[in-house]
Amino acid sequence: MLAARAVAAGFALTTVAETMTSVAATTSSESRGLHLSASRDARCGSPRQRLQKLLAVPGDNPSLANDLLLLRPDADGHAASETPEKSRNRHVVFFHGDIQNFQEEMALQPEGSQWLSWSLEQVALILGRRFPDRHVWVVRASRMYLHKFSCYHNFVESNMFGAPEHLPYQPDFGAFHHLRALLSHGMERANLPNALQPQGGTDSVPPGFSLALVGFSKGCVVLNQMVYELAGARADPRMSHFVKRISDMYWLDGGHPGGSETWVTDKRVLRELASSGVSIHAHVTPYEVCDPMRAWVGREHGHFVKTLEEFGACPSKKLHFEHEPPSIENHFRVIQEF
Repeated sequence: MLAARAVAAGFALTTVAETMTSVAATTSSESRGLHLSASRDARCGSPRQRLQKLLAVPGDNPSLANDLLLLRPDADGHAASETPEKSRNRHVVFFHGDIQNFQEEMALQPEGSQWLSWSLEQVALILGRRFPDRHVWVVRASRMYLHKFSCYHNFVESNMFGAPEHLPYQPDFGAFHHLRALLSHGMERANLPNALQPQGGTDSVPPGFSLALVGFSKGCVVLNQMVYELAGARADPRMSHFVKRISDMYWLDGGHPGGSETWVTDKRVLRELASSGVSIHAHVTPYEVCDPMRAWVGREHGHFVKTLEEFGACPSKKLHFEHEPPSIENHFRVIQEF
């Protein structure tokens, strides 16, 4: 099962069996629909042929690596006002939640096989439709404890269940350092033109490079860590030019096994985010923010949005499936609906 709410905020070990039984038919039906759609795409030589798996891509520290999926943009998907050359260096990076993995690995696990509609490959295809003019990168967590708990140790200090311990910016390591090097080495491995350099000043960031970051469920801990690092990264001349290219940050139904800091609440940290110029998006469902057993999640989400607004930011926010019963299925569906 995914995780006890008391142990992992995103998924409930004690309830997911019943939930899976109740939604199995729906999930199976939706999964078949997605697979049929993907099959049609493959026959047309479309998205799946643009999907590339890159294994053990190193970050800033060569001993720290993550597997990546890269979905190249649709050549016809750029905006009418842009040339393909101009939109070629726009990127989206996605950090997944618990249970999500490569499709073949999910299929081997009783829990994972129930949710194949939300495998990393399927999510990449969904995001490709959402961002047709961008390279979509899906970062697989460096560890999947018990095949279900996503642990982003390479980005943020975490326990075995993936609960984070957030730290401020460090000159030689951290989430921004790892992400930048990971993208640089991934772009080089994929033979993309005008690759980002793993470190350096303004000349190391290619022209037209832009970046949107998307965290879902447990994956939001990576975005949270970047918010804690933001002040130091913006002040570091070796990192500031990279950070300035981040256009958007999307929090999708954030959740993790800790008892607090599911959403960033530190006012000093949020002041920095509000002044950064990054477009902020917060999309949630009742599964996370309306759970009476984890009432702090909803309170922290409200504090996150309200504080950013007080500091002059205009975060976009939406409660999806507001009038539907909370469910894991709707928790996942926010990936399609945001």
